[in-house]
Amino acid sequence: MALSASQLQPGQTHTARIVEDLKRTQIVQYAGASGDYNPLHTDEIFTTQVAGYPSVFAHGMLTMGMTGRMLTDWVGDARLTKYGVRFTSQVFPGDTLDATATVKNVVERDGQKLVELDVKTVNQEGVEVLSGYAEARVD
Repeated sequence: MALSASQLQPGQTHTARIVEDLKRTQIVQYAGASGDYNPLHTDEIFTTQVAGYPSVFAHGMLTMGMTGRMLTDWVGDARLTKYGVRFTSQVFPGDTLDATATVKNVVERDGQKLVELDVKTVNQEGVEVLSGYAEARVD
């Protein structure tokens, strides 16, 4: 069921857990699905000994995709009209992520009601790993 503009107020939030205990297998599966085999995401020895990171880490687009799913689950299928993000911190195996969409504004443009959203995803320590924006059609 799609959101109703009359039920949305600036400052209102929607939060969902998008992954609990991210597995290395999920990261490797995403590498296969996306075709992005950068060793920073799949090769522990390269990542720790050559690149100097504490571990392999998830593709930013994996985090973006999981966050986007939270948005479409909330606003409804085929309602998202804009979605953009910035990756602000790495996501490591074992991380649990919670995504939040905050209503920025409800507007009418070209006869269409839209909700403008601020979006962020944080890990289990409260560290922001993604920040962004979205816009969706509402009834």
